Amino acid sequence: MVITTEYVDIEVDGSPMRMLVCAPKTGAAAPGILFYSDIFQLTGPMVRACQRLAGYGFVVAAPEIYHRLEPVGTVIPFDDDGRTRGLENALKTPVQDFDADCRAVLDYLGKHPQVAAGKLGVAGFCIGGHLAFRGALQPDVRGTVCFYPTGVHNGKLGQDADAGTFERFNEIAGEMLIVFGSLDPHIPEDGRAKIIGGLGQAGTQFEVKLYPAEHAFMRDEGPRYDPEATDQAFAEMITFFRRIFVS
Repeated sequence: MVITTEYVDIEVDGSPMRMLVCAPKTGAAAPGILFYSDIFQLTGPMVRACQRLAGYGFVVAAPEIYHRLEPVGTVIPFDDDGRTRGLENALKTPVQDFDADCRAVLDYLGKHPQVAAGKLGVAGFCIGGHLAFRGALQPDVRGTVCFYPTGVHNGKLGQDADAGTFERFNEIAGEMLIVFGSLDPHIPEDGRAKIIGGLGQAGTQFEVKLYPAEHAFMRDEGPRYDPEATDQAFAEMITFFRRIFVS
């Protein structure tokens, strides 16, 4: 499916927030997906992931998660300094600011002329996987996909000592797909078990997929990239969203 790609700026709490917006060129009504990046913002791998998802028939909006701290259009490099910068930006951002951004993007998608009424979803990588978990707490989100979501099991997100996401699992109204790498040191086996147990106890409808891969295995630049696991995980996301929104 041929797509369109553009950058759109909206204002959140007095700060301009840039979003990459990709959509099917057909103009037909489609589900809207808020897609969160990792700590490096809208890098080449993230842009390609958004375009790929849109090509399956979704309107995709990916915000710059550090728009309050970084100039508009900032892409953080994949190196040690960039990693430090991205992590420091996360520690400077209150969870309530992340939540406000989530609501702003969902409202944007809800008003987008190509987004079908009542069909909103969220997805994200790494810190964006945790932000996607936060998005699942929004009552109008029907489906959420979290790729190796960091900090959910131990509460680490942003400036707050504990984001409290785990304790709010019972607020999730939609369905979830969580993708883990079994070799991921940031979400060890006991952390995965805690998340799975908490979702089960909350009565959340969810699926879990575990791949023999490292953290960030879907980022198609760098030594941890696993093409086969990436293709399989991406296909799981498409199947999940299509089941919820299309079939």
